Amino acid sequence: MERPEQLGQETIDGAGKVIAVHLNYPSRAAQRGRTPSVPSYFLKPATSLALHGAPLRRPRGVELLTVEGEVALVIGGRARRVSPEDAWQHVGAVTAANDAGLADLRWPDKGSNLRSKGVDEIAPIGPALLPAQELDPANLRVRTWINGELIQEDSTATLLFPFAQLVADLSRLMTLEPGDVILTGTPAGATVAQPGDLIEVEVDGAASDGGTLTTGRLGNRVVDSPAGLEPYGAMPQLTDADRIDAWGSAEAAGIAAVPAPVATTPAPTTPADKRPASALTPELTATLRSVGTATLSVQLRRRGMQNCHIEGLVPTKPGAKAVGTARTLRYVPAREDLFKAHGGGYNAQKRAVDSLREGDILVMDARGDKSAGTLGDVLALRAQVLGAAAVITDGGIRDFGPVSGMDIPAWGANPHPAVLGRRHVPWAVDETIACGGAAVQPGDVIVADEDGIVVIPPHLAEEVANDAAAQEREEAWVAERVAEGHPVDGLFPMNAAWRAKYEAAQDRAAQVVSEVSPKP
Repeated sequence: MERPEQLGQETIDGAGKVIAVHLNYPSRAAQRGRTPSVPSYFLKPATSLALHGAPLRRPRGVELLTVEGEVALVIGGRARRVSPEDAWQHVGAVTAANDAGLADLRWPDKGSNLRSKGVDEIAPIGPALLPAQELDPANLRVRTWINGELIQEDSTATLLFPFAQLVADLSRLMTLEPGDVILTGTPAGATVAQPGDLIEVEVDGAASDGGTLTTGRLGNRVVDSPAGLEPYGAMPQLTDADRIDAWGSAEAAGIAAVPAPVATTPAPTTPADKRPASALTPELTATLRSVGTATLSVQLRRRGMQNCHIEGLVPTKPGAKAVGTARTLRYVPAREDLFKAHGGGYNAQKRAVDSLREGDILVMDARGDKSAGTLGDVLALRAQVLGAAAVITDGGIRDFGPVSGMDIPAWGANPHPAVLGRRHVPWAVDETIACGGAAVQPGDVIVADEDGIVVIPPHLAEEVANDAAAQEREEAWVAERVAEGHPVDGLFPMNAAWRAKYEAAQDRAAQVVSEVSPKP
C-alpha cells in the first residue's frame, strides 16, 4: 500500500468554499436534545483552514475556544445535481479536521457561525489526504485527543446523513468544485481547550486492499494571542448557557447546580426526559400551514372544543405564521427567596430554551402579567439556532426590536424593558400550563398567525387539518361565486342546490387532474 499523500498548502489554497454540517452524529444530536430531519449547513471562508502544526490562536478577551474532531471531504470532481448513488465518486480525498471556534462570538450571527468559526486559520485539516475511492465512507473512525486524553470517538456508520447524501443535497443548488471542502459534523465529546493544550484528530478506515489507511494525527496547539478585538462590531459575550453548551455539561463548565430549596419550599420539576414526542409529520405541518387559525377554530368548535385559543397576544413580525409542537415553561410570582434559589444561573427558563428541538414552540405561562419581560434577544436567538418554530408568552418581551428582526417569530402581550425577576421566577418545564386563557400541554399542536393562536390536541390534529383544508377549498369556491355577483343567501352557507353545483365542479376538477396526470 502506498503511503498517503501529505496535505500541503496547495490543498488550502485550492478550497474555493468550505461547507460545514451542523449536526450529523446521533451522539451529538442526543447532547443537543434535537435530531434534525434534513442536513443543515453553514459556510466558512477558505481562509479559516490551516495546516497540521499551525497554532490555534485564542484572541485576548475570548474565554471559550471550542474544538471538534471531524471527517473532512475534499471534492475531486465537479458535482452539479448528482444523485446519492453517484455522489461518492465526486469525492477526491478524505482527511481529518478540527472545526474549532470561538464560542464567545456565536451570539450575533444568528446561527451562521460566521465570526465564531470564520476566523483565519481556526480550522486545521490534515495531515494526510486519503484517497476517497479506496475507502468505505460508512466505515471510517474519527478520534480526538486533548493532551493525549481521548475525548471523542465515533464511526461514520452511525451518521444521520451519509456523506453521499451531503454531496448530493448540496449539489442540488450549488456546484461543488474540485478542492471544495465539506466538514461533515462532529460526534459527542466536543469541548473547550485552553492555551497550551495540544489538540489531535485522526481519521482512519479499512482500505479496499484489506489494509488500513490513516490520516495520522492532526496536531495543533492552542496559544493565547496578545491581539484583542477592536470594538468595531460585536464583542465577546457569554451566558452560563453558552458555557455549558461549549463545555458539554454544567459540571465540565464549572457551573454550580441551582441550589436546592429549603425543606418547606416545593422543588421545581424540570426533568429533561419529559420532552414530548411530536404528532406532526412534514405533510401534516404543510397542511396546517396552508389554512388559517380562523378555519381551524371552526373545526375545533365542531368537535366541541370551545376553549382552544391563546388570546391577547400579538406577533413580533407582520404576517407571521407558525406551526409546531408545544413545549411549556411556567413562571411563578416573584418572591425574593424563591428567585434567589431558582432565578439565577442555569434556571428553568434557560433549560427550557436549551432543550428545544426543531419544530418546537415554547409556550410560556406568565399568568398574563405583562409588566416584565419573559423573553429577550439572546434566548430568542438560541431558540432560533436550535430550529424552534416560535416562542409564545402571555408576558412581556424585552429587546423587542432585535427580537422582531430575527427569523423566528414570537407572540407576546407587549414590549417591556424590565427583566423577568421584577415579576417572575422561572419554575417548571414541560407540564400543563395556562397561557392567554388556554390550557396547553406538552405535545399539543400549536398554530399561530395574525388572527390568533389555536391549541389542537395531538389526537385531533390530522382530522382537523384535513377538514380545515376542505373547508377553505369550499369557501374559496363560494368567494368566486360572490365575486361573479351571486347573493350570499343560500350560497353561504350552501343550500342543496348550490351544494350540488359545488360537488359537480369538484368532480370536473378531479377529472381534469386525472386526465393530465401521467399514467403509471
